[in-house]
Amino acid sequence: MGLNKSQLIGAIASKTGLTKVQASKALNGVVDAITNELAKGGSVRLIGFGTFSVRERSARSGKNPRTGSTIKIPAKKVAKFKPGKQLSEIVSAKQKKGKK
Repeated sequence: MGLNKSQLIGAIASKTGLTKVQASKALNGVVDAITNELAKGGSVRLIGFGTFSVRERSARSGKNPRTGSTIKIPAKKVAKFKPGKQLSEIVSAKQKKGKK
């Protein structure tokens, strides 16, 4: 269960009173702003929601699952999301209610 981009745009439009076209432009603007900041190596903090950041993953050794041989995995930068306290509490509360 989850939302795809079209459904998210519909939800934004419904919650804000924007048209779907306006909501789409707003969502694309948010995604572009976050993407551009991460591409520069920065981070985006949304208080209560979470933080998008870039993390350096160091080089390491791994195994080729097909052959079992050792391979070298190069270092790379990866996008990371750390949920904020408020989001974590809401998700945790929803999971507890669903288990009852």
